[in-house]
Amino acid sequence: MDTPELKHRTFQFSLRILNLIKALPQGAGMFRLGDQIFGSATSIGANYRSALKAKSKKDFIHKIATVVEEADETCYWLELIIHGEILPKEKVQDLLNEAHELTAIFASTLKTARQNLNS
Repeated sequence: MDTPELKHRTFQFSLRILNLIKALPQGAGMFRLGDQIFGSATSIGANYRSALKAKSKKDFIHKIATVVEEADETCYWLELIIHGEILPKEKVQDLLNEAHELTAIFASTLKTARQNLNS
């Protein structure tokens, strides 16, 4: 997947997360949950864009590592929404699948970047 496609994909993921947050029920803890998933999910694309402007290979690796962490954290929040029965699984599963795919893509990118740095 090339850079423009991945930038678009992460941006679309952020938009889809915004719609998920709008669907969260009102009540205790839901604002905080929405805030947490908003932060981690939108950080994926934002930090990826930042990585593309990295000043060095080490800077790129550091920023991509942050992307991996944010993507994995987003998986956690989505799993919590599903297993906590906050929203129906069918409304969340596609987003969780995408979060897992993004995590895998960026983890692979990180692994390759680390190998290239050490070779």
